[in-house]
Amino acid sequence: MMVPIALMILGVLAASMAPRLMARSDWPDREPVLALWVWQCVVAGVLLCCVLAMSLSAAAAWEAVRSPVFGFAPRVVVEAYALNAYGPWAGVLALLLAGGGAWTAVALTREVRAARARRRQCRADLLRRAPLMPGEEPAGERLVVLESERPEAWWLQRSAAQLVITTAALRRLKDRQLDALIAHEQGHARARHDLLLYCSSALASGHPQIRVFAAFRDQVHRLVELAADDAASRRFGRLAIALALIELNEDRGVFGPCPPQLAEVPARVDRLLAPAPRFTAGRRLRMTAIAALVPAVPLLVTFIPGLTALT
Repeated sequence: MMVPIALMILGVLAASMAPRLMARSDWPDREPVLALWVWQCVVAGVLLCCVLAMSLSAAAAWEAVRSPVFGFAPRVVVEAYALNAYGPWAGVLALLLAGGGAWTAVALTREVRAARARRRQCRADLLRRAPLMPGEEPAGERLVVLESERPEAWWLQRSAAQLVITTAALRRLKDRQLDALIAHEQGHARARHDLLLYCSSALASGHPQIRVFAAFRDQVHRLVELAADDAASRRFGRLAIALALIELNEDRGVFGPCPPQLAEVPARVDRLLAPAPRFTAGRRLRMTAIAALVPAVPLLVTFIPGLTALT
């Protein structure tokens, strides 16, 4: 049972070390898109360790699973894994991992349903506050302006995504600031950050005892905002999006003593006004390739016995 144990040890090491290493690093704020990629690779590697360990354990415990797992693999490859020597713990491990996978699927389904319910409620509130005119299509306009004294703007995901902005925001934002705000929200929509938020929330709520999933959720919520800020700043400049953030949030008390969850706004403004130098293209490429190796390692560990038997 060496391969499943090695996979579980590898998954535990990745799940315990990655949050500590990322927390000690200062580069994610400089390269939020790269940091999102690293986090996704780490989480994918942890999940892959669990899936591969479950598959091998189930193949060792039940003959009915062995054939689908190994398919048309030569007999010498199957023998290299010594499945008959795994013992009774193989079935227990497979059932535990399968239960964890099923619970993850339930948590993801629950998160998607809750998100859809929130979107339906938001659309209903939007129709109540901005009813359709005769002959107007329900999803015909990409921009909806709401009468409100509170400066706000958000992107409403639907079949035809809509940007909702209040009249208070329009009064406060100058032309370039408004363009930067729209580019920020479009950055979220183009990168489909909502999918990342669903998955990270589902993993964290389904497995709160696993630290890497909670850290993944917390970091994703922060990094997607930084990535959208950068997308807007590349088109309209850092000053424009920084001023837009100030105008939208200065009345909410976020630039004074405030709860930790609100302290991200002034941090984002400081980051935009005093940007740290970005990595070179070569360094970004190297780090992207290194991160891609994280989910590749469990595959290598899994296939080493079979490849060794064929040589």
